[in-house]
Amino acid sequence: MGWNASRKRLAAGVHAPRPSPHSLSLPLSSRLRREHPVTDLPWYTSFAPERGTLPPRAWTAESDAARLPLGGDWAFRLSPAADAADTSFTEPGFDAGAWGTVAVPGHWVLQGKDAEFGRPAYTNVAYPFPVDPPHVPDENPTGDHLRRFDLPDGWPAEGGAVLCFDGVESCARVWLNGTELGWFKGSRLAHEFAVGELLRERDNVLAVRVHQWSSGSYLEDQDQWWLPGIFRDVTLLHRPEGAPGDFFVHASYDHVAGSGELRVDCDVPGRVRVPELGLDLATGESVTVPVEPWSAEVPRLYEGELTAGGERIGLRIGFRSVYVEDGVLKANGRRILFRGVNRHEFHPETGRTLDRETMRADVELMKRHNINAVRTSHYPPHPAFLDLCDSYGLWVIDEGDLETHGFEELGWRGNPVDDERWTPALLDRAARLVERDKNHPSVVLWSLGNECGTGAGLGAMARWIRDRDPSRPVHYEGDRSCPDVDVYSRMYPPHAEVAEIGRREDGGPEHRGELPFLLCEYAHAMGNGPGGLSEYQRLFETYERCQGGFVWEWIDHGLVHPVHGYGYGGDFGEELHDGNFVCDGLLFPDRTPSPGLVEYKKVIEPVRIAPGARPGSALVANLHDVADLSGLAFRWEFLADGRMVGEGPLDVPPVPAGERVEVALPEPPPHPAGAETVWTVRAVLAASTVWAPAGHEVAWGQLPVTPARPPASLGAGVRAVVEGDRIVLGPVVLDARTGTPLCVGGLAVAGFGLDVWRAPTDNDEGAPWQPDTRHGPLWRTLGLHRMRHRTVAVEPDTEGLTVRTRVAPAARDFGLAVTYRWTSDGTAARLAVSVVPEGLWPAPLPRLGVRLGLPAALDRVEWYGGGPGEAYPDTRAAARLGLWKSTVAALQTPYVRPQENGARVDTRRLELTGGDAGLRIEGESAFWFTARRWTHAELDAAGHRPDLKPGDTLWLNLDHALHGIGSHSCGPGVLPEHRLEASSASFALILTPTGR
Repeated sequence: MGWNASRKRLAAGVHAPRPSPHSLSLPLSSRLRREHPVTDLPWYTSFAPERGTLPPRAWTAESDAARLPLGGDWAFRLSPAADAADTSFTEPGFDAGAWGTVAVPGHWVLQGKDAEFGRPAYTNVAYPFPVDPPHVPDENPTGDHLRRFDLPDGWPAEGGAVLCFDGVESCARVWLNGTELGWFKGSRLAHEFAVGELLRERDNVLAVRVHQWSSGSYLEDQDQWWLPGIFRDVTLLHRPEGAPGDFFVHASYDHVAGSGELRVDCDVPGRVRVPELGLDLATGESVTVPVEPWSAEVPRLYEGELTAGGERIGLRIGFRSVYVEDGVLKANGRRILFRGVNRHEFHPETGRTLDRETMRADVELMKRHNINAVRTSHYPPHPAFLDLCDSYGLWVIDEGDLETHGFEELGWRGNPVDDERWTPALLDRAARLVERDKNHPSVVLWSLGNECGTGAGLGAMARWIRDRDPSRPVHYEGDRSCPDVDVYSRMYPPHAEVAEIGRREDGGPEHRGELPFLLCEYAHAMGNGPGGLSEYQRLFETYERCQGGFVWEWIDHGLVHPVHGYGYGGDFGEELHDGNFVCDGLLFPDRTPSPGLVEYKKVIEPVRIAPGARPGSALVANLHDVADLSGLAFRWEFLADGRMVGEGPLDVPPVPAGERVEVALPEPPPHPAGAETVWTVRAVLAASTVWAPAGHEVAWGQLPVTPARPPASLGAGVRAVVEGDRIVLGPVVLDARTGTPLCVGGLAVAGFGLDVWRAPTDNDEGAPWQPDTRHGPLWRTLGLHRMRHRTVAVEPDTEGLTVRTRVAPAARDFGLAVTYRWTSDGTAARLAVSVVPEGLWPAPLPRLGVRLGLPAALDRVEWYGGGPGEAYPDTRAAARLGLWKSTVAALQTPYVRPQENGARVDTRRLELTGGDAGLRIEGESAFWFTARRWTHAELDAAGHRPDLKPGDTLWLNLDHALHGIGSHSCGPGVLPEHRLEASSASFALILTPTGR
């Protein structure tokens, strides 16, 4: 990318020229096509990626050069098509008084009143315009932006200046003071223009025309909202005379010698100083010194300074080496285990425009939940985010702004990555990724892009990246033959296949078997879930080749909506959309952690606490990659029937990474005889860190001592008394005809019966492309949501009441034979339930238990069991035994699309109270419960949270078993051990009124 005449005219001392990425690894025909582009296409539909921009360079967070942020309110005009308005607005004297305003950075479709600037749209795979590359429709919303600004007092008169755009969707044409600077595509990429000689002290006019669609849109088919606008920072940077155009910090680490090698390359001569290391050396000069290495667990940074061409640039140097050795990805000599997340940039009000405090909050939440890695799906993030990753400690897979997923639905016909006309644009994206982010120690892999199929363009990108930066491995998932990468990466493989890959028994090309394996996406966090995390983690810890993965994804992309609370695809009038598939994160849109994130924290905790081999001991395993346990303090608690009867510190030595120790627990403190007892051992931060205060819990384990005792016997039986159309049995009154309870201890009971239904979760509904294994649609087809109950017999006797029923769906010949046996001692009632399946059941059951409706006044809940949050058979790792309290409202999990939620696991005892009324329920074996003020049908029918209106009945489910959750909204279904197959079962509950 050579210098043109306008660049030479505009600024002194900006960028020294470098070889263009577009000229490397290209056939001659492509180079000629770039030099002589197709001339009959509008610029925004040409194959070329830019015109007039400066070569990409390293992003600089700290410099003594003057800087003027140009964010704020800009004048704005929206046109329906690319050519609907002329360019007179670019002239300095243009009057934009009749225009509206938008905030920059920002998306225009998220601003204005009553959708005056259009609406957001969501698609996952399909392009929202005809696939006719490189053309885009005439209906191409185009936003004209105007910003007037003065140079600050004291702005240096000497040197040049650069106008920097950090992100514009999808392409922009730029003028300053009436002179056209050029244009660019690449929405999530930085672009700069030299503007020094065009600047005035006062009344500068910056004009930017942004088209929503361009040829670049074909390369940006990521699973996210389409949100046009200038959504990242716009900044004017002064460049002193002779200032460096680019610099590259090479800081490797030799783990055998314990030394780091530093060399800073710069395109102008300069000096590098690192005071802490006593270094003062010339650019281009190498030096080896003893250092502490950088890692995600110990993010050691050395502050330095580059002085060149009259500019001082701050350096934050992390010494580390990343490489593949013996088929294992290593950093500083140690195997890396990624406990990662995929992260789109998102805010429910501002879309992909994030302020630094939101980025910081995200990083702190990740660290607090034991996450150690981020894949920047599917584009380079705001550069400030990588600074935070450097400081806080996160491994980063930095991904190119490239996805062509929509071509898959066309059999990959015309896929840009396999069409040489697009290769210059692909290389431009690779270069802008690498050059901007190359000095961040947190970046340990470059990723070519996402879901682009296969093609020669990907190989050209990989070769260019390796030529420019051989210090980092290259990643790409979409080509299983792995010709261009250094790691084998997959999305959503089932557990059994991961085990095969771990054993290197998966076949494939020979060289693929020599590569480390990671899951760039797994465990789809859509709605309730994901399930199966614990089983994946065991595989990662078992097989050296399996180096962890990245949960999809970090946050639900629910946009603030005036009616729905949070809107998803289709809520903004899109004619083509993919519904709530955009809400698939570990955080709710308001950044509240979901149960899935709480579960993930537990599953990936870097310290494992389990019973020791000797009685009265705990086994503490350090699963960190690098850090020992000196930064943690350990505490014990002793619980008796859920109540803490003692606590104290536990002495655990500073166990090195990868090792374990068995430590003795103290003598149990005094506690009630016969109580269920358990140790809880907690690992907490011994001192405050930048991401959490002292005492923050990192890991925990519970060690059973004595088991739960069964509920007390009810004593002598009470005879069931028939009184007309009622049967009275102690505190329970039942219908004499059907045997269903009408009240318990004065509390009205409604809708009692065996229940097998739940409002299907997103994972129950499954992925559309896996129709044969989607349980939600199958359950509905079978009629499990409309089971019918038939009373077979009601048989009172001297010791109680037996009620025999059959429960079955309409139009089917299978069902469940159910027997209810009621007994009482006069104050409490025992309900024993026996279930026997009849006929051939073609699907697992959603749940198996009893449901009853109670007065809504019972709005307070206390239970002894697993808590505090929801849990299901394959999402229960984070549930710890204890005594818990809640309101009925707080038991609900506010998924953006309502669905089954809120179950509590391993319940021994449950008490519902309100006013003077109450009901205690005990299980002869542990049970699950859910309590909510709407029915399954109402929950199933709701499309958004506000659709759920609390009723006058508290619907209580007491379940013997539940079907698991899985990850089938995009990944594997429920593992066999967590499926609830129709089989014979029995369970018993004791109901005791507690009203005063």
